[in-house]
Amino acid sequence: MDHSTHHATTGHGHATWATATKATLHCLTGCAVGEILGMVIGTALLWGNVPTMILAIALAFVFGYSFTLFAVMRAGLSLRDAVKVALAADTVSIAVMELVDNAIVALTPGAMDAQLSDGLFWSALLGGFAVAFLITTPVNKWMIGRGKGHAVAHAHH
Repeated sequence: MDHSTHHATTGHGHATWATATKATLHCLTGCAVGEILGMVIGTALLWGNVPTMILAIALAFVFGYSFTLFAVMRAGLSLRDAVKVALAADTVSIAVMELVDNAIVALTPGAMDAQLSDGLFWSALLGGFAVAFLITTPVNKWMIGRGKGHAVAHAHH
């Protein structure tokens, strides 16, 4: 087999666990800020579980995207290009993070009905994020190794 063919089939390169962990922490921070803010707002407005979760997930995406958006705009990209990069970099990462975290909160007995002042609510939420982090990090590593996801954002840092 000649080497040029071999390189063409191996993908975009190697992603380190450190890079994947950093990318996932970036995502986790945005998700956590958005989700907690959504829970606080929904609770303050006396909303039920479903509208509060919808708001929390929507804000998790907004904050998750905005963290990447501001980072790549600081690197000199236009708003339009920065939006494209943020969407490419974070959609899968945030979706996996939110899916796992919300599933754990939903499956933790009593967590959906717990108040913000309850330890059960926070332990379910933080435990959910911890598991989501462990699941999302290898997803990000795989995507970065193929030149997708956060690799797109890191090309502009």
